[in-house]
Amino acid sequence: MIDHTWIGRTLPESRLDLERGRLRFFARAIGETNPIYTDVEAARAAGYADLPAPPTFLFAAELDSGAVVKMLEEMKVPLSKLLHGEQGFSYFRPACAGDTITVTSRITDIYDKKNGALEFVVKVSEARNQDGDLVAELRTSLVCRNA
Repeated sequence: MIDHTWIGRTLPESRLDLERGRLRFFARAIGETNPIYTDVEAARAAGYADLPAPPTFLFAAELDSGAVVKMLEEMKVPLSKLLHGEQGFSYFRPACAGDTITVTSRITDIYDKKNGALEFVVKVSEARNQDGDLVAELRTSLVCRNA
């Protein structure tokens, strides 16, 4: 069983510098064809300061930092039994190339289903830009299979 005392704990902050090349690469990788994600002039013509981050890109901040993997190791959740259950995003303002995004995450719930065969860890994250403005809120559910 995953220790429920993790509920309410905050992970270390993760920082991610948004670079044009990486944003373009990500946009192409997900099949995004809207030029605002690859052409600076198109992005500016659409009202953005620079290339905007594609919708799911902010998920990368914690992945890059290793904060989630470290948390799971400390929680003694075996990565081999882990599934990504759900991801949700709420956006408040654009994140664009040149921004530095800081993500702060908190474990909000841990529960089980099927008599403990599945355990769920729910994490809520705030992504803020270099000015401290809230850019997005991310909600993640991770599932651990206990066969």
